Amino acid sequence: MIHYSDEVSSALKDNRPVVALESTIISHGLPRPTNKTVALEVEELVRKNGAVPATIAIIDGLVHVGLNSRQLDRVANDEGITKASIRDLPIVTAKKLSAATTVAATSHIAHLAGISIFATGGLGGVHRGAQESWDESADLHSLANIPVMVVSAGAKSILDVAATLERLETLSVPIVGYKTSRFPGFYLADSGFDLEYRVDSPKEIAEMWSARTNLGITSSGMVVANPVVKQMDPVLHATTLANGLKAAEQQSINGKAVTPFLLEYFHSNTDGESLRVNIDIIRSNSALAAQIAAALH
Repeated sequence: MIHYSDEVSSALKDNRPVVALESTIISHGLPRPTNKTVALEVEELVRKNGAVPATIAIIDGLVHVGLNSRQLDRVANDEGITKASIRDLPIVTAKKLSAATTVAATSHIAHLAGISIFATGGLGGVHRGAQESWDESADLHSLANIPVMVVSAGAKSILDVAATLERLETLSVPIVGYKTSRFPGFYLADSGFDLEYRVDSPKEIAEMWSARTNLGITSSGMVVANPVVKQMDPVLHATTLANGLKAAEQQSINGKAVTPFLLEYFHSNTDGESLRVNIDIIRSNSALAAQIAAALH
């Protein structure tokens, strides 16, 4: 059920470094036509930093690890492309649907394909008000159960970051900050929480990943927290988040609908700042993931 692009197939056969990339940011995270332009740019950044990009998506029920130009164009422009998490994969493939893969689904497919490093934008986590809704992202469970390193700009700042960090600790998922001792918050370089471990080079991260394998810790993942270089203005962020939460309450939006509502609210009310940060994040994380993958080889 998995189809590999020629580039990815050749790299895996020759044991060359490969980096998995999610497709949800292409189909649902960025506006057209910026989404395809950024997707191509990110793939080229991975190549320039020593690895082969493997963008993952499902097209007509077939799992693709690595997309050609035509397939990438479809993911970017077909309004019928849905989003698939791990739980959706058997349904989407059996019904021969097309879907972009979330962090959780991308991690699962990457592991099946023998790819251990994955670059994304921001992690999902525990949602605000989860003490009543029990709403938390499948990303947390995938990190706890899939041995894939995920390079991200921390957790989305619209989440309950404190609770997300507690859950990751409970699930024994290690977090290392890249050139930072503070946990980043997606739009913000600093979410307000300390990290126990800081690393300052891709080689150091690669050594940690190898040590986990050597110690028999082979059933869970690891988070590399890479803060955005030029964050959103904190005052703009705080104001937009407060107004977005108020708007969600007024419109009776709750549960899993809150996060996409807030992300769209940021897109519509920050004069392009959230889009600029989003693009900067995926560029930076993809380049760092490629450098780590190269260091592992």
